[in-house]
Amino acid sequence: MTAQPTARPAPASAGRILRRLLDALYLGAGILAALSLLALLLVIVAAMAARWLGLQFPGGTEYAAYLLAASSFLALALALRRGAHIRVGLLLNALGSRRRWGELWCWAVGAALGCYFAWYAVAMVRWSYKLHDVSQGQDATPLWIPQLAMAAGAVIFAIALLDGLISLILTGSAGVEAGEESQREI
Repeated sequence: MTAQPTARPAPASAGRILRRLLDALYLGAGILAALSLLALLLVIVAAMAARWLGLQFPGGTEYAAYLLAASSFLALALALRRGAHIRVGLLLNALGSRRRWGELWCWAVGAALGCYFAWYAVAMVRWSYKLHDVSQGQDATPLWIPQLAMAAGAVIFAIALLDGLISLILTGSAGVEAGEESQREI
């Protein structure tokens, strides 16, 4: 009897697994963004109720701001993948046969800027933690805690931009879903 060769997963299946993992990462960040918005609503309602009852809710405004920043940054990657960002296609359409080069340039610049911002967002969290920086409000929250959500959103957004750039290079498409709403060119 001859030993059968060990079956290795085909590169296409590895690509599908990576695609599923990335899409799950973007969806997870989007869900956390939605939960942040829900928490923002609850904080605002609690602050209103406290005011009506003549009670104090120290740090309510700061917590609302932290949750708003978290929801904004955590939603960036999913919005990009779903084609919900405003896309300016007039210039790309004017490029005609050179449109692909224009798209490559846009994705490359976006990915570079996204990585740059993510790097410094993570550095900001690290320094806030090292310096024991706290918020100026009554709550005195360690700033690295709310900054962590922003940095995580920035890192996931940078991954999504790199994902789009690599997909565009390898397949000719950035893999951004384009529904009817996002097809409207500005």
